[in-house]
Amino acid sequence: MPTEVELIAARLQHDVPVAEARIDDALIALFSLATSVVTARRDTPGVPAAKGHAMIKRLAHAQMSLVEVSGEVLRVHGELVTLGRETAGYDLHQECPQRKSAVLPLHAVA
Repeated sequence: MPTEVELIAARLQHDVPVAEARIDDALIALFSLATSVVTARRDTPGVPAAKGHAMIKRLAHAQMSLVEVSGEVLRVHGELVTLGRETAGYDLHQECPQRKSAVLPLHAVA
């Protein structure tokens, strides 16, 4: 029967990569939205270049915020690995599962 520490480690080994992937998905969605907004502004006749600038700037700020969140979660991941080694003697770096993305690779859609 697994110990409490093993159950906690198993839950974290699932939850951390899921959180990292969801942040990546949010980044992709924001980059896609920004592309659509800039393209719409460029391709809509009669819309001056200055129109929508504040909105594009807000999208860029949101993207940078998510990049910072991603970095913080990666740091948490590293700290959890260190804590696992220190408290349970786990070699968690070797046990971290590979992230699986729900997004198709670019060559698959080309």
